[in-house]
Amino acid sequence: MIRKERAILALEDGTVYRGYAFGHRGETVGEVVFNTSMTGYQEIMTDPSYNGQIVTITYPHVGNYGVAIYDMESNKPYVRGFISREFSGEYSNHRAQQSLEAFMQQYGVVSIQGIDTRALVRRLRSGGVVKGVIAHRSYTHPEDPYGEFTPAEEQVYVQRARDHQDIDGHDMTKEVTTALPYAFPTLRHGKRVVLMDFGIKHTIIERLAEVGIEPIVVPAHTTPAQIMALQPHGLFLSNGPGDPAPLEYAHKTAWELMGLLPTFGICLGHQILGLAAGGQTFKMKFGHRGGNQPVKNLLTGNVEITSQNHGYAVDIASIPDRAFVATHVNLNDGTLEGMAHSRYPVFSVQYHPEASPGPHDSRYLFDRFIEEIDAFDGADGSPVVKAVAGRLGV
Repeated sequence: MIRKERAILALEDGTVYRGYAFGHRGETVGEVVFNTSMTGYQEIMTDPSYNGQIVTITYPHVGNYGVAIYDMESNKPYVRGFISREFSGEYSNHRAQQSLEAFMQQYGVVSIQGIDTRALVRRLRSGGVVKGVIAHRSYTHPEDPYGEFTPAEEQVYVQRARDHQDIDGHDMTKEVTTALPYAFPTLRHGKRVVLMDFGIKHTIIERLAEVGIEPIVVPAHTTPAQIMALQPHGLFLSNGPGDPAPLEYAHKTAWELMGLLPTFGICLGHQILGLAAGGQTFKMKFGHRGGNQPVKNLLTGNVEITSQNHGYAVDIASIPDRAFVATHVNLNDGTLEGMAHSRYPVFSVQYHPEASPGPHDSRYLFDRFIEEIDAFDGADGSPVVKAVAGRLGV
């Protein structure tokens, strides 16, 4: 019988799951969430939007196709930890360069396997996301890595989870944004667009370049004057981690530039636009994370299967004067998934149209953005404004 090093997942509500160590040996703490994707574990791990979170993968077997450098969404993993029913120590894939465990060890990702992930997800769905700690016996007791944690030791980690700082009210973009502006290399000249980096994924930049945009990525704290000095044709507000409410500097920038440039926001960028217009956001019970979320486009009537990763949502009814109008809604719970300004060429979606990982139903939004830029001659010529006007009956 193969002996495995012991590990625990201790939640702030007092629940303790006992399993086995995987990845980097150590200890980690964060907000425990779950993702329902069947593939894409590498993209999930390297998505900066997961900064501060321990991700539970609901698919029971993870790691069988290894890790490929081409699938990185940033320069390193940002998840605080990873949870699976079973990790694969072996892989088979001609694109892969290393195993998942070697990747985790290289970047210090602490993980646990062998727990009942179905029970954990049911707990998160019924009670909401919680803070938790993953601890490895080999880290705390290197002389006896195969022994069990004592009840007293488990309670120490439960308390450590309770004492950990909440994501709510905490600006996490400063931990993931670029330190300096940079231009993304393209093979052709196109429309120059400034991308505000709140934790942007590489694939988003690539998709924008594919439709004829020359991306210039700037730090999250870049001012409106600095953005306009780059003489852009458009503005993009990226995805990112955590609570959008504390990012008042970003709300201010989005507000001051609204109407001056065609603007597209994704995920956190969508939430920032809602707050910039005077609206409110709220934390969801367990959020949307996975590649199978059904969204209805209210402008066309089409239903899209989307890739999502968010724990906050915009309350569109809180935005004054109907400045933004709903364009997309989630068919599972009715929450807002997309909106457009009623006067300006400004629109956003809560989900990830770049779909990495996930379905490609929503990639048309990148084409829509370049159409907005090409057509921009003041707000009156905007295709999105005309579509919204038609929805409003004006």
